[in-house]
Amino acid sequence: LSRDTEDNLQRSQNGAAPVAPRNWSNGKRRFWRFIRAQTNRLVILTGIVVFTVIYFWNSMFVTIQSGEVGVMFRRFAGGTVTDKLLFEGIRFVPPWDKLYVYNARLQEFHHSVTVLSVEGVAIKLDVSVRWRPVMELIGLLHQRIGPDFEEKVVKPEVDAALRRTIGAHSVNDIYMKASDVGQRVLDESLEKTYRNYVQIDEVLVRSVELPPALQERITAKLMKRESILIAEAEKDRLAIEAGGVKAYNKILQESLKPEILQWQAIQATKALANSANAKTVVIGRNSDGLPIILPK
Repeated sequence: LSRDTEDNLQRSQNGAAPVAPRNWSNGKRRFWRFIRAQTNRLVILTGIVVFTVIYFWNSMFVTIQSGEVGVMFRRFAGGTVTDKLLFEGIRFVPPWDKLYVYNARLQEFHHSVTVLSVEGVAIKLDVSVRWRPVMELIGLLHQRIGPDFEEKVVKPEVDAALRRTIGAHSVNDIYMKASDVGQRVLDESLEKTYRNYVQIDEVLVRSVELPPALQERITAKLMKRESILIAEAEKDRLAIEAGGVKAYNKILQESLKPEILQWQAIQATKALANSANAKTVVIGRNSDGLPIILPK
């Protein structure tokens, strides 16, 4: 080993820092001294960087799942980016910025609400609403409404449309035409929610709950109407059946001529003559022109 190497090994064994070789130029020696002076600082800086990356890893590397989109908030570059969305995949987000992830798929929520009909009767409705954020407007949705837009836009607008629609109809119309009520609610709420960057695809009325006394009266009325419909249907069936029997008898009467009856009598007499049963057949003519058959 060279003398410089032996000196450095000895210094390291003694716990001292190594020195530059004697044959180095002054420039190399100055650079060596600078590195030695900055070693502790570089170690501390490296530790800080590693700690920062580990601590902010989840917020710096965000995964956007299938069916989701991201809206970037840039703290030093204009705030919310409304004209450019981030789609599926891993996205790098600087620690001073923030990425908001939205579900862009068709979503559904169930909602119960009590409203008054035009007669002032309290009706409890259980509805199912299917909706989705308007894809190209999610940036504006985040900027102007926020992530809790379902509570701020969708539910209030559906509630308001339900109250307006139910308040303009009678209990009978609501109970008998629940699907039409859902369509009217959809038509009323669609435009207003779209102005707030949300599209409602369908409103389904799952159940209509009336006060018990009113429910019993409506049920009795429906049963009576059903009985009347059944009676009318049976009446029509019997009328059609009677018309068929009448037409059959008319055709049969027109076809039963004396010659045909006499031929049928002859066939019956021949069958009786060949039968093993005991009998007496008198061949002759009575008032109706048929044979007289007497038991033995």
